[in-house]
Amino acid sequence: MKNYLKKSVELIRKGVSSPKLFDIHLKKIPWRIKSNEFVSKYREHGASTNQTAPGDVNPLEQYFDSHKEGRGIWKWRHYFDIYHRHFSKFVGQRVNLLEIGIFSGGSLDMWRSYLGDQCHIHGVDIKEECKCYENEYTTVHIGDQTDRNFWKKFRDNNPPIDILVDDGGHTAEQQRITLEEMLPHLRCGGVYLCEDVQGRWNSFAAYASSLVDEFNNLGELNEFQKSIHSIHFYPFCVVIEKHKTRPERFVDARHGTEWQPYYDKLFEMLNKRV
Repeated sequence: MKNYLKKSVELIRKGVSSPKLFDIHLKKIPWRIKSNEFVSKYREHGASTNQTAPGDVNPLEQYFDSHKEGRGIWKWRHYFDIYHRHFSKFVGQRVNLLEIGIFSGGSLDMWRSYLGDQCHIHGVDIKEECKCYENEYTTVHIGDQTDRNFWKKFRDNNPPIDILVDDGGHTAEQQRITLEEMLPHLRCGGVYLCEDVQGRWNSFAAYASSLVDEFNNLGELNEFQKSIHSIHFYPFCVVIEKHKTRPERFVDARHGTEWQPYYDKLFEMLNKRV
């Protein structure tokens, strides 16, 4: 009860400091409730059967399944399809990958095997013992991912990152600070992936889904829209891809000569505004 009251007071304080923004978020609450109700009652219509397509072999999953000894790798199995979907464009390229959360070091070797000899791996962990995984193609950085000064030093001393995998402490605050500090440091075309975003009321999931508000802003493009190509949500996982080429505007194109009468009037009105 005490914790609930503390959060309520904090919410009211934020509402007083930003009343307009607070009102916008209040209006979203009924829609969140509708969404939760829909999911709780969700059932497939008719007979739904799993359809298995032949598909390509996933080299990451293949590596994982063949890895029986040596440095440990601990991953949710459905992650391998997500990795391959978003990282395959980097295979064989000169890339820098950053993984936060080294643990037993097995995934560092997995990334190198998958991406190829031109890949340089950067690993971040809070444990000094992880320095033992450093070699000619792997640089280990010891630091706390909630420390913004640590990330500033990292950015100042290392090239931009192409792929970021956050498998670190898994708390919402750790994930939020890492995203805020490192998403701008990713190259154009880069991919940010955060793992273990778990739980129905996960705070980082709420934070990440709120990014869509600015992402869908209609009007002159903001810096976020110019930078970010797409945001993806998977079970326990959030992926953000950056534009390879930054757009200056989104084009609402019209082709054709025959339109319903209403649209003729609409187009005439829009053309007067331009």
